[in-house]
Amino acid sequence: MAAEPARWYFSLRSPYSWLAFRELTENAHDVAERIEWRPYWEPGGATARLLAGTDVRLPYVPMSKEKHLYILQDVKRLAAERGLTVAWPVDTAPDWDTAHLGWLVASDAGLGREYLGQVYRARFERGLDISDRAVIAEAGAAAGLDPDAVGNAADDPAILARGVEALRALGRDGVFGVPFFLHGPNRYWGSDRLAGFVASVRAEGSEG
Repeated sequence: MAAEPARWYFSLRSPYSWLAFRELTENAHDVAERIEWRPYWEPGGATARLLAGTDVRLPYVPMSKEKHLYILQDVKRLAAERGLTVAWPVDTAPDWDTAHLGWLVASDAGLGREYLGQVYRARFERGLDISDRAVIAEAGAAAGLDPDAVGNAADDPAILARGVEALRALGRDGVFGVPFFLHGPNRYWGSDRLAGFVASVRAEGSEG
């Protein structure tokens, strides 16, 4: 059996995934090119309905107020260390299907990373609501994609089915948070573990 590829799970909701994305694409481009990119998100209305009644159990727990306040402080500190300023979004009625299913469309077109860059910028640098289809359509257009196809990805039955399969993969890989990196038997959780993952992938590439 062929070995599983090195891969990472990202979320467009997560500020730590945003920071890991920037690190991968700016300082570990060689690794970014070699690994698989997989989305992680809390099911929205459409995917939640498809998952209802299945045996899929996703590892989501409500965030406490204390943890939320800590993350605001921690991310502000980490961003400042990188010369970044965070513009925190206000999510009044989040549906994470919108952005993450849009990524499947972008990935099919070979523009997955360009799309992620635009959506992360919208969310964490412009403070926009990425559950808004218009925001996702704008990000898709900026990435070189058909804005209607990206913004309305949740209406496409084929994309929805693939989204459900992507969520099933979380359980198979034992993913419980993001960013989450896997290389062989090794698991790395959190943006502060990215350096270890990068070193592991690079070491494999230098063998032989």
